[in-house]
Amino acid sequence: MSSNKKIIVVIGATGGQGGSVVNTVLTDPKLNATWAVRGVTRDASKGSAKKLESQGAEVVEADVNSKDSLMNAFQGAYAVFAVTNYWEKLDMELEIQQGKNLADAAIATGIQHFIWSSLKNVTEITKGALPNVYHFDSKAKVEEYIRSTSLPATYMMPGFYMSNFPGRNLRPSPPDNAWTLAMPLPATATVPLIATIEDTGKFVSAILLNREATLGKRVLAATEYYSLEELLQDFKDVYAEAGKTARYYEVPHEVYKGVLLNAGLPEFGAQELLENMRLLNEGGYYGGESLEWSHSLLHDKLTTWKEFIKTAPAFKDLK
Repeated sequence: MSSNKKIIVVIGATGGQGGSVVNTVLTDPKLNATWAVRGVTRDASKGSAKKLESQGAEVVEADVNSKDSLMNAFQGAYAVFAVTNYWEKLDMELEIQQGKNLADAAIATGIQHFIWSSLKNVTEITKGALPNVYHFDSKAKVEEYIRSTSLPATYMMPGFYMSNFPGRNLRPSPPDNAWTLAMPLPATATVPLIATIEDTGKFVSAILLNREATLGKRVLAATEYYSLEELLQDFKDVYAEAGKTARYYEVPHEVYKGVLLNAGLPEFGAQELLENMRLLNEGGYYGGESLEWSHSLLHDKLTTWKEFIKTAPAFKDLK
């Protein structure tokens, strides 16, 4: 790895968010001349890790549960992109500790720009009405911890993944097998969407190139606020033939929760996801905050919902 380049360490380098950051830094002309990537994985022998190496990234092993291993991974680096995965263990306190480990390791190794993949505190923005969205609140509590330290940090807040819809919340349903967008919300509810793999790196690129302007700030990583009825209309526009029978269905809360329980989620996890969806209509994913300032930082065009669904594997037979 060239010694004259600044190093960004990417946690979760083989995942959706981290992989997008790796790809952008390695291919963006505004970054690759001055930045090098060090991808962190728990197992450097995996095929996904080998692929990172073939793309030009350095790959090191570390574990977010071990501050010592993270310190080794951070040595000599300038920046860190840090993300944790609540859904791996469904343990809020564990995720908070992992976030603190990442921050503490960054402080100990003199990291100059820590980019934390954060989210809003739902309990706070809904005044306690939705107290069980643990994977939001945990990341917010890590952000609160980071702000209490000397660590120079920016807080990137990814929007709702576009990939959550095709084949999941938008799929054929009985009795007539019509394409149906089914959510436990009114169709007028709005959601800020991001094409995770395509666009996360674009926001991190903007943060790296605007360090001084973004330190201490929250960058809202989403293309646009869409209503659910707009999502369905765009689907109809793109797939006109299938769209003739496309419809919206507002799922009763208990029915939605029952589907999640039947899929194997524990009671608290099903309640968490129900409240996560309700947030879109009760407080707002970002608490109603505008995307304008975050977009002003970008130098790359974002992926629209229409563009995303044109290549979604779940819809390939509709062409």
